[in-house]
Amino acid sequence: MNKPKMSTEKGVPSNSRVLMLLSQLERMNGDAMEKNVAMTRQVTAKILHLIQTQEKSGKEVMSKGSSGMEVILASLENTQDVQTILNILYILSELLTVGRGRRAGVFVSKGGTGILFHILITSSKELVPSEELMLQLHSLLAKVGSKDRKFGVKARLSGALNVTVNLIKQNPQNSKLLLPCLQVLRVYSANLVNAISLGKNGAVELMFKIIVPYIKKSTSLLKVALDALGALLKSKTNARRAVDGEYVPILLALYLDWHRNDTRHRHMLIRKGLLVCLRNITNIKLGRKAFIDADGMRILYNSSTECLPVRTLDPLINISSLIMRKCFPKNRLPLPTIKSAFHYQLPHVPAVGPVAQLYSQPPGGRKTHQLCNKLLKKVDDVVDESDDNEEADADTENDTDNEEEEKEQRSLNDDIETDLNKLHPKKSLGRPFEELRVYERFFLELSEDFQGYNIDSSKTSSTTPSSVSLSSWSASTQSTQPIIVPRDQALSPKHVPALSCQADCSPTKGISMQPSLFAPTSTLPASLNYLELDAIHLTKEQDHKENVHIPSADTQTSLSSLNFTGSFSQEQVKEQELSHVLESVSIEEQMPREAREVKQEGPSVNSTRHIQSPLLLGGITTRRVGGGGSNWGSDCGSEGADDEGGEGAVLEVPDTSLLLPLHNPDLYVEMVKGTHSVPQYAEVAYPDYFGHVTPKCREPLLERVYGVQRLKIFQDIERLIHPNDILDKVVYDLDIPSCPVIEGNGESLKFNSQFESGNLRKAVQVRKYEYDLLLNSDINSNHHHQWFYFEVSGMRVGTTYRFNIINSEKSNSQFNYGMQVLMYSVQEAISGRPCWARTGTDICYYKNHFARSSIATGGQKGKSYYTMTFSMNFSHKDDVCYFAYHYPYTYSTLKMHLSKLEALRTSQIYLRQDVLCKSLGGNDCPLLTITAMPDSNSNDHVCQFRNRPLIFLSARVHPGETNASWVMKGTLEFLMGISPLAASLREAYIFKIVPMLNPDGVVNGNHRCSLSGEDLNRQWQNPNPELHPTIYHTKGLLQYLAHIQRAPLVFCDYHGHSRKKNVFMYGCSVKETVWQSDIKATSSDLQEDLGYRALPKILSQIAPAFSMASCSFVVERSKESTARVVVWREIGVQRSYTMESTLCGCDQGKYKGLHMGTRELEEMGAQFCVALLRLKRLTVLHNHQHLLDLESDIIGTHTKVVSSSPTTYVMEEDEPSFLEAIDYSAESNDEDVEPESEHGVEVSENSNHQDHQSDSETNHRD
Repeated sequence: MNKPKMSTEKGVPSNSRVLMLLSQLERMNGDAMEKNVAMTRQVTAKILHLIQTQEKSGKEVMSKGSSGMEVILASLENTQDVQTILNILYILSELLTVGRGRRAGVFVSKGGTGILFHILITSSKELVPSEELMLQLHSLLAKVGSKDRKFGVKARLSGALNVTVNLIKQNPQNSKLLLPCLQVLRVYSANLVNAISLGKNGAVELMFKIIVPYIKKSTSLLKVALDALGALLKSKTNARRAVDGEYVPILLALYLDWHRNDTRHRHMLIRKGLLVCLRNITNIKLGRKAFIDADGMRILYNSSTECLPVRTLDPLINISSLIMRKCFPKNRLPLPTIKSAFHYQLPHVPAVGPVAQLYSQPPGGRKTHQLCNKLLKKVDDVVDESDDNEEADADTENDTDNEEEEKEQRSLNDDIETDLNKLHPKKSLGRPFEELRVYERFFLELSEDFQGYNIDSSKTSSTTPSSVSLSSWSASTQSTQPIIVPRDQALSPKHVPALSCQADCSPTKGISMQPSLFAPTSTLPASLNYLELDAIHLTKEQDHKENVHIPSADTQTSLSSLNFTGSFSQEQVKEQELSHVLESVSIEEQMPREAREVKQEGPSVNSTRHIQSPLLLGGITTRRVGGGGSNWGSDCGSEGADDEGGEGAVLEVPDTSLLLPLHNPDLYVEMVKGTHSVPQYAEVAYPDYFGHVTPKCREPLLERVYGVQRLKIFQDIERLIHPNDILDKVVYDLDIPSCPVIEGNGESLKFNSQFESGNLRKAVQVRKYEYDLLLNSDINSNHHHQWFYFEVSGMRVGTTYRFNIINSEKSNSQFNYGMQVLMYSVQEAISGRPCWARTGTDICYYKNHFARSSIATGGQKGKSYYTMTFSMNFSHKDDVCYFAYHYPYTYSTLKMHLSKLEALRTSQIYLRQDVLCKSLGGNDCPLLTITAMPDSNSNDHVCQFRNRPLIFLSARVHPGETNASWVMKGTLEFLMGISPLAASLREAYIFKIVPMLNPDGVVNGNHRCSLSGEDLNRQWQNPNPELHPTIYHTKGLLQYLAHIQRAPLVFCDYHGHSRKKNVFMYGCSVKETVWQSDIKATSSDLQEDLGYRALPKILSQIAPAFSMASCSFVVERSKESTARVVVWREIGVQRSYTMESTLCGCDQGKYKGLHMGTRELEEMGAQFCVALLRLKRLTVLHNHQHLLDLESDIIGTHTKVVSSSPTTYVMEEDEPSFLEAIDYSAESNDEDVEPESEHGVEVSENSNHQDHQSDSETNHRD
């Protein structure tokens, strides 16, 4: 007898028993198998016995190179004997049970699936099919189905679908046969076409017969049946069939039965399966309606609430929450129009674009509010009328945020500039030089000979004739509108001793301060910037008033020898004369005399600044605010202060003039008078008036509490379930211009945003301590809701208030990653802590149920707004508090700071302040020139002065990015400083600075646009002199410099970033753009100076908040009209940057896990200056080794690109996806994602989780 010639794996004996039997079976294939059935049965039975009893036998059959599987399948295909077929099926079942992944793949690759389907069809035609054969066939098909990509197609083409369904119908009580049949049916249904076909054959109704009624027997069978039903219901046709069959109430009742009876949570998978079926049905509008009609919201809400204490039930809670949010009826924003509440008529309307579309609609804002109801319905731009009527739209809706991000990330690669002609900068003036000569007057330093100057005289002699005092600007353009401000009174003059600074965060006692009548100058010690406010002791007197002195530019004094004198008088204000409320700056009370006397330890002086009730400038009186019951004295160092009111009460606050050298409340008011706003604001916010002193303690990012987002969502769902509990009381509404503050019965908070940079359009009290807040759109726009700045008063102590900003638009926010809102408390300021502080708990950001109009989404339907929610416990009764998105920095604050900068000028500093142009709203756009005076007026020194390279800086083109102004403030203060580094920097460069490119947007509380309703940083290619004057003339300055061959060495535009942490830069590079695209370029095309990386590299070495890994130098088509790209491409500035500062905090270095405060932002501005000084030294030394290092940096960064990222230029240190994704896919029909992964992963374990880079300003945003 010949030995079998079967190939074997090394180490397997060629004469093994199982291989010999397989060789014998191979010889029997064909006619011999039919002639000798008994022998075939015997051989297959022996093979089965060996495989069942000897593990090595199975390995020999399935070993690499063995033809055992082919022999078995050939025998299975050729035999007609049922017993032989069963034996072979048993063999295959044993083989595929172990190592089923690889072995099942081999089985499929050898055509095993088709053979099984053939036998199934053949056997089904028998008069009485063998039950055991059907059982084994379906068991084997269930094992290999998931490994065969074409399993569903093969099943449909072979006719196996109907065979399986009929088998289930004929054996409803045979659980042994039903289980494998249902398992195969589940695999069939994964194919959408199969699911529809099975539904037509009655599979959906069949599944419902199996799963009902509730019974705890055969739970394994029930679980598989639910899985199969869930797969079937992914088809919208089957989902409609389930709705038509009224199965939604049945599923809810069944889920409720399992929820009540599964007390030990042993059958969580069954409960989950029922929820998956409901989730798939509710993907269609009819399903959502049926769910609501069946009281599904209440059932799932109550059951989920009961599951909350059990952490293991989170998957059930997550799916339930997903279903409820999806079925929550889309609500209309409670606004008459999504256009801004304020209207500004443009001098002319652009022909195309969003603004043109806006003007093509009927008038918005307050005018729309006054229209009749009929007209409002006709022109409703808040919600799409078709949203509730078009079934097709709802059924095909698959608007998940993940999909949005994928589409956007795919488009980002397409967005990379691939035109080499555009990638190589080519200077293009665009305007004739005769027209550009008008800008020559802004560059007097380039032609000044200084022959008429005494360089060594006082600093006033260094002022050029064209210098402009900003205080004179305000005086010349004062508004006739009365300005409501606090009125100050002071104490009798006393000597002020020298002060020392404590470096800790604890209060320092024994130090008091007398308010200075003069602006501090450059001779003030640096320690004043860090004086601890807790060191201040307060007293209260009402019989003195300080004469206001505007700081003198040529006053120099030493703090240790200051002696203050002045004349004082008493001002009486009677209660009945009070006629206006300015809650933004006024709190009043009468205190007993005992409270005025404060015991002090050590040297002491009086240090209070007394504020009479806020007055309307021009002699108009005020009226009391704050209500009774406030006890201010208890927080001001006084004891036993009674709660009483009285005439002429004053607000007692610490004087901060020595703490904030560049802040003066009275000067601020003067600046406000010259500021023009569309709403004609007449109030001054308390924080802007008294200023912000940076706390000594840095503020950590908020650690996210597990489940907080889910809890907030459940509270929102309660609104629908218990509508009678909702007050729905409007307490503030800018759309009622005559009376935006709606008086209540004292049970509601009071809101206000009618001051410079304020933004809050409407406040609705929904529960006793919960308020929905709506932000105002940018003027001449219908979106851009992000910046907020508003006042709250009338609060109670010990009560948790919840605030919901319900019309946010971005799909994610740093509020999900540790960022907190900012609050300024008047009570805290009175207590010696006048500062913005990070606050709020239970902060999260998620998609809500308010529908967005397609008018505001570029034509896309089905979009929703997002909610930013936070909770707050106030520390003081009847406090006046301000909340802001980021540290406010108003236009009037800028003018005040620039005016105070003049006091810092010394004889060595060349400072000129010009008005570049008027903004669209009539506000001055300041232009600063800063450098060092020449050493003398000799020709050599003047020539060196004129030939200094220029640095051009700008900021605040986006009003909501207030951090850019704080960085600019740090830059300006450093440049005007007296340190050797500052002096060297001034001697090295001439600085041209436009500190606020969008003053109108800042003044009016916009987030991104100017009064033209357009993003000014998208207008640099073709700015309009009427609509975009600040951009037009700033570009004109640069074009003039390019024409006279004096293009800046560095151009940098300061920005803020809302989606990423740290500080980083965007630049422009041909080489790096080519690397990130499929451009075919020669080596000559890639020739470029690597100096563009030098400045970011230096910053990464000296600035702890700066992240080189987050920088990018890729040029994109969508950014071709931004300042960075236009200055690089048209002006020819190689080092053209956007510097982005986070609005949140850092995830690296020294500040890791901390918020970025004003101290850190100003420090960043100063470090930018230091980096420029180092850059100067590098360029002078021509350090070739440094350039080689930059080359290696580029290569290293290029090799670290994340391969899994949808964008090729997102570096590996960029932020990972936020894990709690249900909030961004509540309306998802994407069935490839399990809902528990969409929802429930909280981020309490890691405070440094970060966000998606998914909207227009994420990965590469200028």
